[in-house]
Amino acid sequence: MKKIFVIVTIILIMLGQTPVSGRTLSHPPLPKESPDIEKVAIVVLEEDKDDLEIKRLIKRNPDLQIRHVYKHALNGFSVKGKQSALDKLFNKEDVSAVSPVNTYYVHSGDNIKLIGGITVRGFYDQNNQRLTGKGVKVGVIDTGIDYNHPDLRRSYGGGHDLVDNDKDPMETKASGGQGTLHGTHVAGIIAANGKVQGVAPEATIIAYRALGPGGSGTTEQVIAAIDQAIKDKVDVLNLSLGNNVNGPDLPISLALNKAVEKGITAVTSSGNSGPNIWTVGSPGTASKAISVGASTPTMKVPFLNVGGRKIRLDLLQGSKDWEFDRSYEIIYGGIGRKEELKNADGKIVLVERGELTFTDKAVNALEAGAVGVIIFNNTKGRFFGNLDNGVPIPVAALSKEEGGVLRKLTEKRELLGRTYIIEEKDILADFSSRGPVTSTWEIKPDVVAPGVAINSTIPGGYLPLQGTSMAAPHVAGACAILKQAHPDWEPEKIKAALMNTAKPLVNNEGKLYRTFEQGAGRIQLEKALRTETVVLPASLQFGKFQIADRLHEHKSYVTVENISNKNKSYSFSIPYKEQGINWEMPKSFQLKPGEKKKLEMKMSVDPTLLKKKIYDGNLLLAAGTEEIRIPYLYVLEEPNYPRVMGFGLGKGDKENTYRYEVYLPGGAEEFGIAMFDSESLRFMGYLDWKRNVGKGQLLQEIPADKIPGPGLYLAKVFAKKAGKEDWIETYLFIRPDGQIGEPDHSENRKGLVND
Repeated sequence: MKKIFVIVTIILIMLGQTPVSGRTLSHPPLPKESPDIEKVAIVVLEEDKDDLEIKRLIKRNPDLQIRHVYKHALNGFSVKGKQSALDKLFNKEDVSAVSPVNTYYVHSGDNIKLIGGITVRGFYDQNNQRLTGKGVKVGVIDTGIDYNHPDLRRSYGGGHDLVDNDKDPMETKASGGQGTLHGTHVAGIIAANGKVQGVAPEATIIAYRALGPGGSGTTEQVIAAIDQAIKDKVDVLNLSLGNNVNGPDLPISLALNKAVEKGITAVTSSGNSGPNIWTVGSPGTASKAISVGASTPTMKVPFLNVGGRKIRLDLLQGSKDWEFDRSYEIIYGGIGRKEELKNADGKIVLVERGELTFTDKAVNALEAGAVGVIIFNNTKGRFFGNLDNGVPIPVAALSKEEGGVLRKLTEKRELLGRTYIIEEKDILADFSSRGPVTSTWEIKPDVVAPGVAINSTIPGGYLPLQGTSMAAPHVAGACAILKQAHPDWEPEKIKAALMNTAKPLVNNEGKLYRTFEQGAGRIQLEKALRTETVVLPASLQFGKFQIADRLHEHKSYVTVENISNKNKSYSFSIPYKEQGINWEMPKSFQLKPGEKKKLEMKMSVDPTLLKKKIYDGNLLLAAGTEEIRIPYLYVLEEPNYPRVMGFGLGKGDKENTYRYEVYLPGGAEEFGIAMFDSESLRFMGYLDWKRNVGKGQLLQEIPADKIPGPGLYLAKVFAKKAGKEDWIETYLFIRPDGQIGEPDHSENRKGLVND
C-alpha cells in the first residue's frame, strides 16, 4: 500500500499539485520558551558610556551580569542573564540594540602567482625596499597560530587569547580538546616565510585567538578581539570566520565597520554556503570591510564518463589525484562499512554520505582493494570535504542527484566508468557564498581570490585546504603589500584599488558571473599597484524602487582621482540599455596629477516597465589605457525571495546523529519542522523548532532518537515573520536502516499566508 502511495505522491508533485489533496496541514503553536533561560547578549548603546554608567544602567536588574565592556569596536558591552531581564534592558532609552550572542565558525599551487603576488616582489616602495609587507602589522582573528612553525617564526609578532584571556594565542592542541589548525593555515597564506611563502612574507602577524577547541567562538570573543586589534593599531585585519546570517547590522559587522573608521583595512570571508544567492553571511556583510569569495587557481579537475554521461568530480582535500588511464567497474557500497565492500577489489566504490567519516569510508574501501571512492551527498546539492589523513587512493565527492543516478545504473547492469582531466582556473567555487546583502541590497562579496586546494602551514607541517577562509588571507596579504607601497592610503582607497583592477570572471559557459556573485572580480595585485586612477566608492547601490513610485530618479556619486604624475583623460560608457531604465552619465573630462573630481551618476526608472526583481551590471570608465569597472545593483520592491528554501535532511557524519539544513533569507520569528503521518495527516510532533532565527542558512545536528520510526511521512518546514508564513512540504521516507529518502521533485512550495 505504501509503495503505491509513494508513486502517487511523486506524480502529483511533478504535476505541481498540492500533495495533500487540498487539505491544510495544521500544526499546534511552537512550545513556549521559558523566560528563566539564561542567555548571553551584546548590548549596543546609543552613546558611549564609562564603566560606572554601565553599572548604573543594569543596577535595577540584579539577575544581569556584565561580561565584557568594549572600548573601541562598539559602544556597548556583553551581559549574561535571564531572557526576562534582557527584555527589560532592551526597553531602556539609551540602549539601541540587544542582540543574542551568535556562534562563529572557521570557514573551512599557483594561487599566489595567479593574483600577481610573485611579480610584485620585484617592485619597491618609497624607501627602495622590496614589496614584501615589511613594516605592516596584520591582525589575524582566528583559532590562534602555531608560532613555533619554522615558516612563521619570523612573521609572528605576538598576540592575545580571547578564549583563555591571556597573551598566548597558540592553536588548540589535540591533547587539550578538539585540536585546531585553521589560524596557522590562514597566517601562512598571508605571511609564511620559509619553505612556503605567503603573499606578504615579511609582514608582521599579530594573532588573536577568538575561536577555541573545534574552531568555534562567540560574538563577544570576536568583538573583544576586534576591540584589542584596534587598541594594538594593526594595519590590516583578517577574519576567516563567520556564521550564516545575511544581515548588515549584527554587532560583529558594526564592530568591523568601526575598525575601518579607525584606519584598519578589514578583510573577511563571505562564507561557504553557495552557490545560491542570498547566502553571504556576517561578518562578510559588513559594509566597509572587504568581503572575499573563493575562485579556483589552476586545477586539474576529473570528470567521469559513464555511458556518454559526463559527471564532474570534486576531490576531497587531502585526496590523491584522480589519474586513471582506463575504465573501471563502479559498484555501490552502501554507507561504506566493511561488510558492504566485499566485492570492491579493483573497482571504484560509490558510497553514500553519513554515519562514518569520509576518512573511515576511504580506509574501508582501501582495505577492500578499491582503486577509488566516490561519496555522494545525502542532502540536496554538492559538498566539499577534507580527509583527516592521507589515503593512497583518490576520494571524490558528488551531488545527491548525480549519485542517485549512478546508484540506479549499478543496480541495472555492470557499470564501467572512465575518467578524463580538464584544466580549470578562475571559476567561482560552488561553495562560495553569494549576495546581495538583505535590507541594504549591497554587493557582497566585493572581490574573489583563490580558495580551492590552497597549500599552507599547519601545526607540524603543511596541508592543502579550501574555503573562503583561504581566499580572504590572499586579499589581506595583498592589502599589506599595498599599505607598504602607499603608507598614507586609507582603507577605502586600498579596497578601491583592488576592486578597480580586478579581473571579471566568467563561468564554464563563458557567461559573466553576476556582480553579487563575484563583486568586481578576482584580485590582480600587480595591476592594483600599477593603477594610475582610483574610483571611490568601488561599487554602487542604487537602492530599492517601488512600482507605486512611477518615474523614479536616483543619484549616486563617485570620486575619480588621478594618482599618476601626468594628465589623464576620462570618459564613461553608456550602460547596457534595459527597458524602463535611462542613464545620465558624466561628460568626458581631464584630471591633472593628484587631482580628483566628484561626479554624479543619474538613473531614472519607470518601475512599471521592469520585468525582474534584481538588476546589476558594471559602469565602465575609460582612464587612458585603463578600463575601470564599477559594479552596481538595484532592486525592484523587496526581491521576491522565498522565506524558506533548500531544506535537506540526512544522516550525520557521526553515528547516531542526523543533520538538516535549510535556508531562511529573511530570518524567522518562528521556525519549525512539523511531522505528519502521510496517510491520515495527523500531526506527530516537531522534528525541531526555534524562535528568532537570523537570516541565512541554518545547519543543525539532531540526535537519532528524535527521528520517527520507519515509514513515509510528510514534513512541513515553515518560517513565520511579520504576520506571514511561508512553507515547504516534502515527503520523507525513513528506511528500515535509518536512511532517509526523498522522492524526486518532492519539495512543493506553498505561498505566503497572512495572519
